[in-house]
Amino acid sequence: MPPRAIRRVAIDPLWIPLAIALGLLLLATALVAAVLAPFTRRRRVLRVALLGAVYLYLDLRLLLGCTWLWLRYPNADRDDLQWRERHSALLARTLTRLLAAAHALLGYDVQFVGSQPLAQHDRPLVVLARHAGPGDSFTLVHLLTTRLDRNPRVILKQALQWDPGLDVVLTRLDCEFLPSTSGAGEDRAAAVAELCRQLEPSDALLLFPEGGNWTPRRHRRSVVRLLRAGRRRDADRVRARTNVLPPRPGGTVAALSARNDTDVLVVAHAGLDRLVNPGQIWRALPLHLRPMRIRVWLHPAADVPREEQAIRTWLERQWELIDQWVNTERHYD
Repeated sequence: MPPRAIRRVAIDPLWIPLAIALGLLLLATALVAAVLAPFTRRRRVLRVALLGAVYLYLDLRLLLGCTWLWLRYPNADRDDLQWRERHSALLARTLTRLLAAAHALLGYDVQFVGSQPLAQHDRPLVVLARHAGPGDSFTLVHLLTTRLDRNPRVILKQALQWDPGLDVVLTRLDCEFLPSTSGAGEDRAAAVAELCRQLEPSDALLLFPEGGNWTPRRHRRSVVRLLRAGRRRDADRVRARTNVLPPRPGGTVAALSARNDTDVLVVAHAGLDRLVNPGQIWRALPLHLRPMRIRVWLHPAADVPREEQAIRTWLERQWELIDQWVNTERHYD
């Protein structure tokens, strides 16, 4: 990634006319698709083109909203809680509009199942989430900023910084961008631990312990790697849990051992996880018959282990429970 100063001075301003041009191109595509709509059954091109235009519009609004906050509060302390809360509210509004557009255009629907425990706001929150299917990152951050009313602190892949709107708002929210694909901080444990130590009671740290989106191919590769390393027992355990990747414990250990007052929310979801490539997503549109169903489990701080080996064992148990729950949801697919 180019340095932040270059992104702010050169890339971000250039993005505005480029995004407008791309949005107009998508709207022109949608207009042609609308003319041809009577001859198509699912209107996929029309749906995707309109959603793309909406995304670009919202991304520009997000970028300009961040600029307005910078101009309105030029002397704001960048470590001030109110500064982050304003950006968290801006991100929440943007994601609410984006998910509403995805629901209207693509049939993207989110359903919560089971009990919905809410963490106390006098303690920071660590969220450990399954990573699978399209749109889950946006949906989970939306969950943090709306239902849980938390300021999100997320461990993300550095590639997302190429989106100027997300880059600015998430940087100001003190999210951590990893330059590798190792996911939830396996190679950046110190950075994750420091991020966790900085959490305020109104914050939530979101980690994806699997390190990447679950796919059947990645699941098979994880089994093969364990077999090649001579870890047959571990390979058998991973092979039996067909709906999840083996969690990489580095980031979770770093976060949970950094302090002992964080509640932990474990998040599972199913319904869209089998759509693992663009072709499958395209063929599945619209998604009215494939709601994304979310299940959460809250673990109070006193019940969460803080020693490394105990955390590793506990994390494996949570991912076993996620795998079992996803199995019970398969009849919806």
